[in-house]
Amino acid sequence: MNIRSERLEMTPLTVDDWPLFYTLHNTPEVIAQCFDPVDDAVLQQKFQQRLVPWHKEAEHWQCLVIRERASGDAIGVTGMCLSQGRAEVGYLLMPAFYGQGFGSESLQALIHWAVSSQSIIKFKAVVTEGNVASERVLQKIGFQLVEKVPDAHSIGGKRYTDHIYHFDAE
Repeated sequence: MNIRSERLEMTPLTVDDWPLFYTLHNTPEVIAQCFDPVDDAVLQQKFQQRLVPWHKEAEHWQCLVIRERASGDAIGVTGMCLSQGRAEVGYLLMPAFYGQGFGSESLQALIHWAVSSQSIIKFKAVVTEGNVASERVLQKIGFQLVEKVPDAHSIGGKRYTDHIYHFDAE
């Protein structure tokens, strides 16, 4: 599998991508509005789960490495997990690539691939309240806020509301 957009190429995570995965999950700017850091053993287990090949009937996350086409540099990860006919999508980017439209471009390409090759037409994204940049990314590509779940999870000992977004490509 290879998903391409104007500036990006996305391919399945491989064992060689551990340094990127580790860095993304341990960089304070990346995880600050997403989740708490986990110990290395738990992160390695999560990484191993993401290496399992994804298919439409899979119950695990598909994980794709986002690479800048011009340089070939890995800049983040994206993916989705299908549940009850709706694919939850997400992404993590290295801070050096924030604010350049890569989040929007990667999600648009992922959704286009899911619609055209997997016949998936319903999508979901969950954003921690206060993560304004990620909410703008979702809104830019057509996601609509459908629900707010108060005190949904904790980051750094503080409770946060989840914002649930939907997009239907019908």
